Amino acid sequence: MNLRRNVTTAVALTTLTTILAATTGCQTSLNGQTLPSPYYLQDDVQYFPAGPEFKLPREAAALRAARAEEKLNQQ
Repeated sequence: MNLRRNVTTAVALTTLTTILAATTGCQTSLNGQTLPSPYYLQDDVQYFPAGPEFKLPREAAALRAARAEEKLNQQ
């Protein structure tokens, strides 16, 4: 009787695990490709607006000002 209950429990757990695995979507990585989940068509789309082409304008301006000041000091 106890063996029969253990077998029934094992079969039920295996069935439940298989059903959960089959109905769950996840993002996977395969051979360097990121593959989407089965629900990617229902996902909300996030929009990131394009930023400036050059990301360091203040640093570039500070370097130009420092070079100009250095040239003035050398003369």
